[in-house]
Amino acid sequence: MTSSLFRGRPRRATARIRARVAHAVLGALVGAGWLMLPVMTVGSHDPVPAAPVGAVAGATAADQDDVSAADLVLPLVAGVAAVTLAGYGYLRRTRRARTRTTPGTVPARPPSATPADSERQARAALRLADDCVRTSREELSFVRDRFGEKRTEPFAHALRAAETELAAACAIWRRYEEGVPEDPGARRQALVGVIGRCAEAGRRLDAEAAALDRLRGFGGDGGDDTQGGEGGAGGAEGVGAALEVAEGRFREWAARTPPAQDALAALRERYAPSATASVTGRLEQAKDRLLFATARLNEARQAADTGDTRRAVRQLRAGEGAVAQAGVLVGGVERHTALLGEAAALVPAALAGAEEELAAVRRGSGRTAPATGRPHARPAHADGVLAAVREEVAGGPYDPLDALRRITRAVERLAGGRPEVLDTAALLVARCAVAGAEEFVAVHRAAVGAEARALLAEAVRELGAGNAGPADSMASRAREHAERDVRAYGTPHVGADTPHVGTGGDTAGLAGAVLGGVLLAEDPDAGPPAAYGGPETRGRHHLGAGIGPVPGPGGRSGFRRGSATPPPGP
Repeated sequence: MTSSLFRGRPRRATARIRARVAHAVLGALVGAGWLMLPVMTVGSHDPVPAAPVGAVAGATAADQDDVSAADLVLPLVAGVAAVTLAGYGYLRRTRRARTRTTPGTVPARPPSATPADSERQARAALRLADDCVRTSREELSFVRDRFGEKRTEPFAHALRAAETELAAACAIWRRYEEGVPEDPGARRQALVGVIGRCAEAGRRLDAEAAALDRLRGFGGDGGDDTQGGEGGAGGAEGVGAALEVAEGRFREWAARTPPAQDALAALRERYAPSATASVTGRLEQAKDRLLFATARLNEARQAADTGDTRRAVRQLRAGEGAVAQAGVLVGGVERHTALLGEAAALVPAALAGAEEELAAVRRGSGRTAPATGRPHARPAHADGVLAAVREEVAGGPYDPLDALRRITRAVERLAGGRPEVLDTAALLVARCAVAGAEEFVAVHRAAVGAEARALLAEAVRELGAGNAGPADSMASRAREHAERDVRAYGTPHVGADTPHVGTGGDTAGLAGAVLGGVLLAEDPDAGPPAAYGGPETRGRHHLGAGIGPVPGPGGRSGFRRGSATPPPGP
């Protein structure tokens, strides 16, 4: 590989350097030859006969001594001059290389990272750490199904530690985006804190990745070694047992997809379109993931039967990732169906509670407010919102979750005593918003940026603290950011006629698998599958696949939803 220094050097400058070097070498050779001439001629005989007269002979000898001294001094002076010129040229060239700022040169001291560079590094670190946590959680769920809680506790502990570090990094990033701290030096340190926390999260996962591979019977390097570790089976036996778990879960989600589709159709008839907008297309994406999982699991079993453990592990992990995301999509529709029914049942009680709170506010303000003859602005606004909700409920299809959100927001700033039913309604709305944003990010994680992930982490924290209003607001913002990222990302470019090494040439569901982060690259090989571990584990899997580290793709246009083809059996 050509060095960037030489690759960027202008050709004219290179030619000048070569000319100078050639001149210096030529001068040195001439000087050395001149110095060697007396030695080469010292044994030669004088072709002129010697004079018989002694005086003439003495004069001739003196002349020869003078010529010999000149022959020795002049070459020596020429050699010293050549060496001096070569040294001067070298020093001048070195000094210019250190001080020039033209393209193609490298300064003596590399420039420090700018705030924009540090922000890009922090965003990239946040995305990578969040992806590693999510993929580790997915694989651990399959391992737990096979080995139980007790034997997988070390891996769960590492995952919880990584989640804690990631949550801290997201909190620092959120404060940074809000302008806290204000001092430039402190802001640089905040970015360093984000990067450091994300690195620690990855390190916690990397430290347990090899042990998890051994437990599963994949060897210590994700299938490179066929010897099982403690509690693990060796080679094909370990893959076979893992395949049974994955195929069982595949059949479960494939069987739950048609009922979820029927339930979603019933919701569309009963409620307003906005009530089901957040889960539109989910089941089509689920079928796409199941279709991809079918091919991967079948190929994993074929590879295991032929003793190709390494390939079997890769196909198994790709199938597990797709099955896990199908579960997120189908389970999300089931969850949304249940929450809509719960919200519809709660709307009448929430309306009554809000009216009770308004009445209490009016009684209190009537005793203390000046006699201006004008109602307070907030109670008047709340009256209008409640009247509009009552009209929608009585008039036809409506959105129960949106109705609860409007009711709780209309009365949240009133000074009256808040009925418990309104707190219940607010938490229900927040739970639905957070879960919906979480599911969307999980199945589009290759496209979702750091801002949406940090907002989602903040929403989860607020919901855990019981702050329904902020949790709902943060989750809604996270969903908006994530949807915008997906629109900008577009469709992963995977041609149907392109053979894919390690995927059997079958591209069914491949674009969705790349978009969902099931596969880690958009190259012809589609990259290795995601697995338990941090950045170091991902790099090892890339190298094990023989493709090297591959950056995440982006910048496409036009998002295409998954296939609507029903999933075949395993």
